[in-house]
Amino acid sequence: MATITGRGARSLLRTAASRLTRPDGHGRGALAAYGALAAVDVLATARAPRGAGRAAKPLLMPALAAHVLRRRADASAPVPKRLTAGLAFAAAGDTALLLDDHEPAFLLGMAAFLGTQVCYTAGLAGLPRTGPVPSAGSGSRPYGGAARARTGAWGALGCLTAWAAANAALGPTLDPPLRLPVAGYSLALAAMGAAAFAVGGRVAAGAGAFLASDLLIGLQAAGYELPSQEVLIMTGYVLGQYLLVTGWLDRLDGAGTGGASAA
Repeated sequence: MATITGRGARSLLRTAASRLTRPDGHGRGALAAYGALAAVDVLATARAPRGAGRAAKPLLMPALAAHVLRRRADASAPVPKRLTAGLAFAAAGDTALLLDDHEPAFLLGMAAFLGTQVCYTAGLAGLPRTGPVPSAGSGSRPYGGAARARTGAWGALGCLTAWAAANAALGPTLDPPLRLPVAGYSLALAAMGAAAFAVGGRVAAGAGAFLASDLLIGLQAAGYELPSQEVLIMTGYVLGQYLLVTGWLDRLDGAGTGGASAA
């Protein structure tokens, strides 16, 4: 019987990782894997929110990261570092939150997702914000600097208002050790939402779904239970991440390879 040494196992893992992330220009296989894993996990969540049935959850963000890497035209194309770093933090958070009925695991998961929000906010701030905006008699016009500034200002104001309202309403109902971490994390989440709404399009829709999912988690932590809450949380999360990532990559594709290195 052949024996696999530690060095051999590492070599096999490196080979498998290389094949999974080899650029092919579209990354459809990795995106299909993400869809299948998401469906499995949402169904598992409906049956039992915790336990071995949620084994697909830690694989969700690695599948999206594989899509990001495979979608490049070739190996020389730049990798959107902030996007992939955000997905790596999210994978760690997903794993920790499988044990979120224990407070240390919940806090660890929140810390990991704080890393996601910081990475996303920094990357989104560098994305191009061009796109069609309705204009009377002309069909569309460039999304110029003034329009971007107005959209960004309204998005930031809306996210900050929502952050303040949610913390004022839910903060007093949280356990005291959770209040400050939740306030800090939710502020970072609001900043990410503001940056995404300034970009617009699919990115903004993804941020909205992500924010809604985390708001449901906040309600849950505060003791408020809704019908099918766990399923709604997971559905909003996987949809939000899909829209954020694919919208982000679409923006980079539209800007050419020059924009990818900055985001």
